[in-house]
Amino acid sequence: MRKLGLVFMTIMLVAALAACGGKSSGSNSSSSKEIVFWNPFAGPDGQNMKKMVDEYNKTNPKYKIKNISLKEGDMYKKIQTVENSGKNVPDLMIVHAERIKLYHDNKMLTSFDKYLKDYPEIKAENYMQEAWKIGDLDGSRYSVPLDIHSSVMYYNKDLVEKYAPGALDDNIVTYDEIEAAGEKSQKDKITGLGITWMKPIFLSLYAQNGGKLTENGTDPTIHNDQAKAAFQKWIDLYKEHVTNKDGEDPLQLFLQGKLIFYPEGIWMNNNLKDAKFDYGLTNAPQLSNDKSKMVNWSSSHQFVMFNSKERTDEKAKGVLAFVDWVRDHSLEWAKAGQNPASLKILDEPEYQKMAQSFLLKDPVEQASLKIFDYKYNGYVSEELDAKSLDIVFGKNPVDKALADIQKSLEDKISKDNTNK
Repeated sequence: MRKLGLVFMTIMLVAALAACGGKSSGSNSSSSKEIVFWNPFAGPDGQNMKKMVDEYNKTNPKYKIKNISLKEGDMYKKIQTVENSGKNVPDLMIVHAERIKLYHDNKMLTSFDKYLKDYPEIKAENYMQEAWKIGDLDGSRYSVPLDIHSSVMYYNKDLVEKYAPGALDDNIVTYDEIEAAGEKSQKDKITGLGITWMKPIFLSLYAQNGGKLTENGTDPTIHNDQAKAAFQKWIDLYKEHVTNKDGEDPLQLFLQGKLIFYPEGIWMNNNLKDAKFDYGLTNAPQLSNDKSKMVNWSSSHQFVMFNSKERTDEKAKGVLAFVDWVRDHSLEWAKAGQNPASLKILDEPEYQKMAQSFLLKDPVEQASLKIFDYKYNGYVSEELDAKSLDIVFGKNPVDKALADIQKSLEDKISKDNTNK
């Protein structure tokens, strides 16, 4: 799960990846009654997915699922290779939401439309809307969401009580509240705010400032006042010693009880369970207490079918049978720290007690979840992951860095043949 943006760049290099060639491993072959399912869950969450697949297979379906978890980067390279060859294409695959538009524009995906009539509960009203809408392209359905995972903020309850009393009363912590708490805590050598994965932190704040990654769906728009203001906010907090220092590990500071606010993803909750203090989850840092203006960066794992001459219509129906079963049995996925996209999860008492559930239980919170589904989000991710920390730590002037990012994005996008 961690650092989704680091590998989004891979799919953008379509020509180079296609040239890699090579044979796929024999482990990808399947019998006629078996559905090969690729997914990027090679970490702890892979065990949760394995349990789900095992439970489904125990129902004795017509087509059993062969679960193949691969490292994210390897999986994305491999799908380009097998799709190019037309052989050993998986019957079903999980991809990140941000990749789907480019896959679609490269005519690599099979529509779900002709199979959905047999599974009427796979429909918009049964899913979290921000995740569902990703798969609707050109009036057809090309994906079904598994989850919606978000970047939020953890906090040390004792330290909040001491340095920011009342800040969590509305479940929103503003940057002004963080700054005030961090200035107060410095005398006790307690850090106010962790500098963690800057891509989602920046994008959340950029959207709060009214920024967009594109105005027309193609050309990037990131060298602007909104982006500068977003980075400047963090530059100022760093200069004021509200944040951790360059070289300090914010996770360790948090676990040691020396950090008040720790912005991270909901998937990191499993890494914090050994903390020796009470902590909670809340929204990502916000500019104001106005809940209608909240933005929590999010992404989504989505089921897709890549084009394959080897997949029969009957097998495709078997794919949909599994996707439909997951819609009704997603509690195990919530145990991995995720928020399932199927709203059926809200009927589960156990889920209601999970820390991340606040994002789905409240319609206002649901509305704050924003997936940046810009077609070239992979390029944006690459640039932000490579350059954001240097901007925040003052190693690269923000104006110059944004100009460089804009130019790099324009150069890469100009080489994409789907725009010609």
